[in-house]
Amino acid sequence: MIAVGIDVGKTALDVAMEGDRNVRRFPNTRAGIDRLLRLLCEQSDVRIVIEATGGYEDAVLAACADAGLWIARVNPRQARDFARATGQWAKTDALDARMLAHMAQAFHARLRPHRPLPPWQDALKRWLRRRGQVTEALQRTRQQLAMTLPEIRVLMKKTIAALQREQAVIDAQIKTLLHTHATPALRSSKGLGPVFQASMLALLPELGHLRRQQIAKLAGVAPHNRDSGQTQGKRSIYGGRPDVRVALYMATLSAVRWNPEMKAHYQQLRARGKVAKVALVACMRKLLTIVNARRRDEIKAHEGHAAMV
Repeated sequence: MIAVGIDVGKTALDVAMEGDRNVRRFPNTRAGIDRLLRLLCEQSDVRIVIEATGGYEDAVLAACADAGLWIARVNPRQARDFARATGQWAKTDALDARMLAHMAQAFHARLRPHRPLPPWQDALKRWLRRRGQVTEALQRTRQQLAMTLPEIRVLMKKTIAALQREQAVIDAQIKTLLHTHATPALRSSKGLGPVFQASMLALLPELGHLRRQQIAKLAGVAPHNRDSGQTQGKRSIYGGRPDVRVALYMATLSAVRWNPEMKAHYQQLRARGKVAKVALVACMRKLLTIVNARRRDEIKAHEGHAAMV
């Protein structure tokens, strides 16, 4: 096995390979990625690790997966923690590439290889990303509206109107994709609106394929122990996928108001002395568990039908 680490930048890819003292640099372009693929395909049994970099890694990630290469994408915080654990506090592109190669060597058995999303799912993910950007711009502009000159306020109102029109177009595109691909499991409870459905489909494709503990950890709503010896620390949630957690939080806020089952569960937790935020997180985990189980049943039913045909 040959471990490979790729540090991804906007314009360049720094590549470190096990057994090679040099770190090679390729342009982060179609031609540069093709050159990198030719190099990697000459090796046997490679394990490649790259960091998530806000989308700059998408092209090389998809190209390696399409070429049949084993490649995994890791959270930058996870990679930074690994570097510190090995005593590497300095940070350069070359050092990061070597560190990712070490990570591939040490942890490849524990990492999940990347699986390319179907075109519709990738499109839904990109529409969601743009929706988040537009929503953030709208909130920021509205907050600043009352703190400026009247002449500037006129311009800002035009910006708000333009962003609202764009948001309407984005929502229409998302609803079109959901109409074709959303399943009953994602519409099975009050509070599960279009943004929740889109987030589950695009940002949590593992839904229905993992156990409830695994899917809760992936979404960032699993409580983590903080115990040592006779000391039992306070459990808390952290990590996971923040965009998924935000969508789940908003869906749960609606569910504890309008869904009788979730409302009863929330009130029971509050009656037992749980603070509101802890009770709400527990409801988030319960809602995710329910949707995960229903999605799992759908997948099994579909596979059973396909086997019969």
